[in-house]
Amino acid sequence: MDKMKKIRNFCIIAHIDHGKSTLADRLLGATQTVTARQEKAQLLDNMDLERERGITIKSHAIQMEYTYKGEEYILNLIDTPGHVDFSYEVSRSIAACEGALLIVDAAQSIQAQTISNLYLALENDLEIIPVLNKVDLPSANPEEVSDDIIDLLGCKLEDIIHASGKTGFGVENILAAIIEKIPPPSGNIDEPLQALIFDSHYNPFRGIEVIFRVKNGQIKKGQKIKFMATGNEYFADEIGTLKLNQVPKQVISAGDVGYLISGIKEAKEVKVGDTLTDAKTPTTNIIKGFEDVKPMVFAGIYPVDTEDYEELRNSMEKLQLNDASLVFLPESSAALGFGFRCGFLGMLHMEIIQERLEREFNMTVITTVPNVSYHAFTKKEPNTILIVNNPSDLPEPSRLDHVEEPFIKATIITKSDYVGNVMSLCIEKRGLITNQTYLTTERVELTFDMPLAEIVFDFYDRLKTVSKGYASFDYTPIGMRTSSLVKVDILLNATIVDALSSLMHTDNAYSIGKKMCEKLKELIPRQQFDIPVQAAIGVKVISRETIKALRKDVTAKCYGGDISRKRKLLEKQKKGKKRMRLVGNVEIPQEAFMAVLKLND
Repeated sequence: MDKMKKIRNFCIIAHIDHGKSTLADRLLGATQTVTARQEKAQLLDNMDLERERGITIKSHAIQMEYTYKGEEYILNLIDTPGHVDFSYEVSRSIAACEGALLIVDAAQSIQAQTISNLYLALENDLEIIPVLNKVDLPSANPEEVSDDIIDLLGCKLEDIIHASGKTGFGVENILAAIIEKIPPPSGNIDEPLQALIFDSHYNPFRGIEVIFRVKNGQIKKGQKIKFMATGNEYFADEIGTLKLNQVPKQVISAGDVGYLISGIKEAKEVKVGDTLTDAKTPTTNIIKGFEDVKPMVFAGIYPVDTEDYEELRNSMEKLQLNDASLVFLPESSAALGFGFRCGFLGMLHMEIIQERLEREFNMTVITTVPNVSYHAFTKKEPNTILIVNNPSDLPEPSRLDHVEEPFIKATIITKSDYVGNVMSLCIEKRGLITNQTYLTTERVELTFDMPLAEIVFDFYDRLKTVSKGYASFDYTPIGMRTSSLVKVDILLNATIVDALSSLMHTDNAYSIGKKMCEKLKELIPRQQFDIPVQAAIGVKVISRETIKALRKDVTAKCYGGDISRKRKLLEKQKKGKKRMRLVGNVEIPQEAFMAVLKLND
């Protein structure tokens, strides 16, 4: 029991770029978990992609030992992502902790994501330690930001710890606060084993590594354990705690965080949020896991070669292990063959998945135009919901009664100088303003009701542009509302390309259809024959561009003489082109699919 009092489990939450990973590096350095030789920036971000982009994508768990007032403590840190697309990762990490470091950038103050992650932590009754980071910057404004934090948390001024991840200032104070303020884990060693799985990885050599937090009881090496969700039983071949490398242990008791390897090969058998228990004396109460994730954006992912379909399925399953917020179902398309309909939390998440497939599994894939899920109702059955994830699922306009689309409540925090620009952007995106509050004289919080479909593509980028980078954005879904939508098809050479179809609002259909045709005209390479590119709603064509044919100069050899000789040759060429058009098919490059997304650039 005594051992439990010495454990502290905590995570780090903050907005993007407020310095979570850098501060985590300093904590690891101060507790000598890493030697000076191993130190590097973003130490926990072990994916190449994370390091390149400078963002955290996965939550990372690591154990530190620290001596405070002559006593040894074990600190389990879970570093979390800050980006809105990965908030699900954050919610899982929070479930495994008792306390959280809330980091606020002293130069940027509180942003939208800080607030939403804080609410997550407060819902789970975590002890919050506010940290003011980057106080060494010349642009830092600690007094003002401290007032903002006090308003938000209701804490005292002396509770806020000043720190700098860059220089390592204030790290000792943070460690002291973690030990003093965060409660030790509660749990009973004598009860049957009960552990929560909050992450898992696929290791090609050892099968699936499960990362868990023991709530009650203890887990021993070689013990037979049971996964509650699937009911499967395995032996604990190896258990241990996570330092920079895995440290094998004989037993892990209540309150601690560790990993388990039990030779599981199948990705489907491990569910994040599941409860582990002893196979002989199973626990009766299952730990309440996390709610299922709600994907926001849907897109089709197809292999370039149809033969790689099975391989792609395996890769997706392994990715799903590591990233539980990825949802996918098989689907087929006339243009692209067999592939998957995948659900993502946002556009960044989609990009990351695509990159990871290419890097970690060498899969080259084609991604279709992303869209959101709609509800359609037909005239025949006006009460039955048809879920439309793919534009081709939408019933014919003559049968359709109405369509509902998902709406979100968007919270935007910006400087008061940019309110006008932000508002006009949101109104352009069919947003309705519901509230406007001045947090300080400089900073305004705007709330809008907006269709989710409008923010999927380029909203975030444009928001940053119109506010010169000063706006932060967060959203929560608020349900479905009726709206007038039409399906715009793209026809190449008079055949519909189903991968380029998209659902959009009636008001925007004409302008977007036109833009799409112009864009495709630039991107599709010229062939031996004319290719008409058309945008159509149902049978009505709303825009057309023609990609001109490549032509050989057949009249070059006619020099002088009668015009009819040239005519004859040109007519002959024309016939050939006509014939070609019937048999020729048009190759669409991958850029064309992605370019459709960036129409407003």
